[in-house]
Amino acid sequence: MTWVVAIILALVAFAVAALVFRMPRQTWTSLGAALVFGLAGYTLQASPDIAGAPKSQSTGDYEDEWQIIDSRKLLVGERQHSNNESVLMADAFARRGQFEDAAGFLGHAVQDNPRDFEAWLALGNALTEQADGVLTQAAVYSFRQANEIAPTNPAPGYFLGLSLIRQGRMMEARQVWRSALDDMGEGDSEARAFMAERVERLDSMLMQAGALPAEEAPQ
Repeated sequence: MTWVVAIILALVAFAVAALVFRMPRQTWTSLGAALVFGLAGYTLQASPDIAGAPKSQSTGDYEDEWQIIDSRKLLVGERQHSNNESVLMADAFARRGQFEDAAGFLGHAVQDNPRDFEAWLALGNALTEQADGVLTQAAVYSFRQANEIAPTNPAPGYFLGLSLIRQGRMMEARQVWRSALDDMGEGDSEARAFMAERVERLDSMLMQAGALPAEEAPQ
């Protein structure tokens, strides 16, 4: 229920800014939109159903990357799992926020095997994080390469959509996520449930923000 706490804190922040610091009324809409986008990124990336990181991790570890790596492993599945040791090394660097080093290892992995689905996927994530969440052309290329290798796997669409959300491009993210969910096969019920939950969360947020047309609202 940590997302409930996050919503409460966001409301408190809005109230303090509007009433205590007396922000001009014309800026309230912009402030509210910024808080909504922040909450969207938090609630959609949070994965309470995935096992948490070990408590003994060092304080220098990059906590968000734990969620990204764990989500990647869940969505990739055993069939598309990479056996390249460079991917494991890249994960170790990414967990510490060393994304340039991680991207270097992953670059070697895709050179060794251009059909390594998980390596391309991890490379897209590392390049995005290296750019502070900005979706670069190199990251988009990596996600597309992964999608070409396994078009029914939702992972490339999920992480592409997550990057769009972090940039405030919510409707684009919704389209990408819905397409990824529709293209999924029936085999992996856990991955399908993961994607369906994220799509439902995003739809609910967009509906509450008034950005989702009534005819497209979740049933």
